[in-house]
Amino acid sequence: MLFARAIALGLSSLLFIDPMQVKDLTIEELKLLIQETVVETIQSLLIDPDEGKQVKPEVKQQLLDSLQRTQAGEGGIPAKEIAKKLGLQWE
Repeated sequence: MLFARAIALGLSSLLFIDPMQVKDLTIEELKLLIQETVVETIQSLLIDPDEGKQVKPEVKQQLLDSLQRTQAGEGGIPAKEIAKKLGLQWE
């Protein structure tokens, strides 16, 4: 019956129906709980924290300038040199 309620209400609602312990879950209910937890975790990792934010005009211009230099064949600073400046070892 708890399994049917979980499906009818959505698994996340399962946690708010009755206080329960893992030992009270059936194998299927536990699998659903784990699956929902994995899905929620993956979704939280895929959220873009910058979504809806605007790029400042000066930053946009710097990116466009960098792209133009790259397209013109101008090389950037080698990663090994950046690592050295940061005190990192690049191999």
